[in-house]
Amino acid sequence: MTNMVVTGATGRMGSRIIALSKDYPTLNLVGAVEREGHEQIGKDIGLLLGMGEIGVRLTGKLEAAIEKADVVVDFTSPRATVQHTRVAAEKGKAMVIGTTGFSKDDLESVKKMSSDVPIVLAPNMSVGVNLLLKILGDVAKVLGDDYDIEIIESHHRLKKDAPSGTAMRMAQVIAQAVDRNLDEVAVYERKGLIGERTKKEIGIQTVRAGDIVGEHTVLFGGLGERIEITHKASSRDTFARGALKAVLWVHGKPSRFYDMQDVLGLK
Repeated sequence: MTNMVVTGATGRMGSRIIALSKDYPTLNLVGAVEREGHEQIGKDIGLLLGMGEIGVRLTGKLEAAIEKADVVVDFTSPRATVQHTRVAAEKGKAMVIGTTGFSKDDLESVKKMSSDVPIVLAPNMSVGVNLLLKILGDVAKVLGDDYDIEIIESHHRLKKDAPSGTAMRMAQVIAQAVDRNLDEVAVYERKGLIGERTKKEIGIQTVRAGDIVGEHTVLFGGLGERIEITHKASSRDTFARGALKAVLWVHGKPSRFYDMQDVLGLK
């Protein structure tokens, strides 16, 4: 049995992770955490999520819920995630992190703590997206500089970071495959008389509208043809089930920094 604590428990992802965990007989929810001052603190998380009473009350401190846990699942904000990871590392608990929008310093802090506990961090835990990450590098290597590369991502109006963590991970995989420094070649917007497109640039464009769960298209544009590889998520459940798969996988693993490629055996 794997005992799990979920932070951001009433959020869009946390609530689906908790709801779907009932489908996994070897998973046991032992804690649910929200920000301090949340209006539902102290109430049964099952009742809050329409699941019926499950005996787990919402708390405003990870420290109050972590003792019985094996794994902490975190889909919150960069600042909160760094703090939660610090608590988990001190207590020797594994982490599964789906938070995006980290600064380089914050991401480095999380990576350092993986020397104390196993951490799975991925901007997207969908099986389909991670399969795309596996093949995008191969496609980019074959097409090389003869094809222009553009990444277009679309999400709901409430998403706070841009571009999405998934789009950035796709761009990193592609840039590495074609031996480019993403910091030097990424183009995030175009306006006015910008001149011709350079061969090396990788465009990363953002759409925010309505309730779009998540769509990512990588476009390789050549002379006379273009190749488009698209992933569309119709439900957050695909991300939640990936996170639960990661929880079961990381329990008992050696202290190290992992991603979903490790979880899915794609490396």
